[in-house]
Amino acid sequence: MSSVEVPEPSIEPAASSLGLLKTHCPAMEQLYGQLGRVAQTLATVLISGESGSGKEVVAKAIHDKSARHKQAFIPVNCGAIPAGLIEAELFGHEKGSFTGAIQQQIGYFEHACGGTLFLDEITEMAPEMQIKLLRVLESGKFNRVGGSELIVADVRVIAATNRNPLQAVQEGVLREDLLYRLAVFPLQVPPLRERTEDIELLANYFLEHFNATEKAEKVFSTRALETMRTYHWPGNIRELKNTVHRAFILADRVIEIPNPYLANRSKRVAHAEGCVNVAIGTTLADAQREIILATLEHFEGDKQQTAQALGISLKTLYNRLLAYQGPDTQNT
Repeated sequence: MSSVEVPEPSIEPAASSLGLLKTHCPAMEQLYGQLGRVAQTLATVLISGESGSGKEVVAKAIHDKSARHKQAFIPVNCGAIPAGLIEAELFGHEKGSFTGAIQQQIGYFEHACGGTLFLDEITEMAPEMQIKLLRVLESGKFNRVGGSELIVADVRVIAATNRNPLQAVQEGVLREDLLYRLAVFPLQVPPLRERTEDIELLANYFLEHFNATEKAEKVFSTRALETMRTYHWPGNIRELKNTVHRAFILADRVIEIPNPYLANRSKRVAHAEGCVNVAIGTTLADAQREIILATLEHFEGDKQQTAQALGISLKTLYNRLLAYQGPDTQNT
């Protein structure tokens, strides 16, 4: 019976840590320094970064390091609230202000009084609502829907988007004046594929959490760690956490990570021992994809051997594998 290789424990340099943010990455170290400085101010902050890269964690870290840390941190997903309700959700409403308003209700701005309001996916907010938000940010006051009383907005606003902010303005989904009001201090969170030195660190952090929760002592195999280090993680930290959790549930003690590149294979291709049978009518692109992935699978994820067997450069192989991480593999 073959044994599974488990890595020897190693002593690594201490990782920088800020709340749930952990890193060995210079770009993240720079981000820590920036958020540490802006946390001490009242400036609005706009955080941009890909979905799953940790924008809310960055926002919470700013709040935790600010003078408002003892007050509420209220996260709001702007894309999850229907356009017709978001004004009342943010600013509250008076009794009888619209059908169904049977009593007065305070909104997120009042709930976050003295603290921080995190507006996630700000580009999903309707343009007419963006105008009202801009007015509140500039005046520091707002009315509940149906009310006339001016209420002071003692709130620190942090916003986030998974889009390029300037491109969002060009596409008409973000008002330019709101962009510059929010981005007094812009922060960019790098994607996980640009933080390869953090992948194993974060994976072990999640594993420690799952081990503690389930009272287990599971470990990653050496191959699992290598698979995670060489994958590009289009879903970023969220995808990494879900992958570790799924593999943790399936493992007895030693955790293996299935190669994400090999998911969602073409149904028009049959695989036999050492062979790939391609059905007539399969596109050349799909056939090429299957041959590359089948060869990678044959060599157990060894990209150097795969590239040599296919007669292509290692760079070309990496480019092909990155291209295969399209929308159909985002949730693998």
